[in-house]
Amino acid sequence: MSDRLLIAVLGNRDSGKSTTWNRLFDGTVKTGKNKRRLYLNGAQWVEVFLVSGSPEEREMYVSEILPPESLPQIVLCSTQYREDVRETFDFFFHEGYEVFVQWLNPGFDDNSSYEDNFELRDYLLKNGATLQVRNGQINEAPRVKELRQFILGWASYRNLVRTDFP
Repeated sequence: MSDRLLIAVLGNRDSGKSTTWNRLFDGTVKTGKNKRRLYLNGAQWVEVFLVSGSPEEREMYVSEILPPESLPQIVLCSTQYREDVRETFDFFFHEGYEVFVQWLNPGFDDNSSYEDNFELRDYLLKNGATLQVRNGQINEAPRVKELRQFILGWASYRNLVRTDFP
């Protein structure tokens, strides 16, 4: 059982990855230099690090984006559906992260669903990832709710959930 979690949203350009994070945080968010609170409901939160623009689009290794002092326990990361996305996932697998991927297929701007030409589905599953395929062209609220619930369950089991009392 891993004490580190990667939540990745995978898709083509303009598939809805940033929309997912904005809805999850209830506002516009971008990659920062520090961890931030992610509220899972009205009072409970966990500390996460967000990589909003995918490392593939930035042409950077994810290790160059994450805080250098120590790896965050929970990372939320956009990932571009390209062959080189394996480098990003390899980093997290190597560092012992549990990997949960929500693949937006079709994505918001895609004409239709597309084939897995890079065999990422098999690669992710063989490495122990949990994979959801979700339609990025429909309302994001249900898939964002799934992410919230998954994070809450994972973090609760590890005593990482904090509560703000009114």
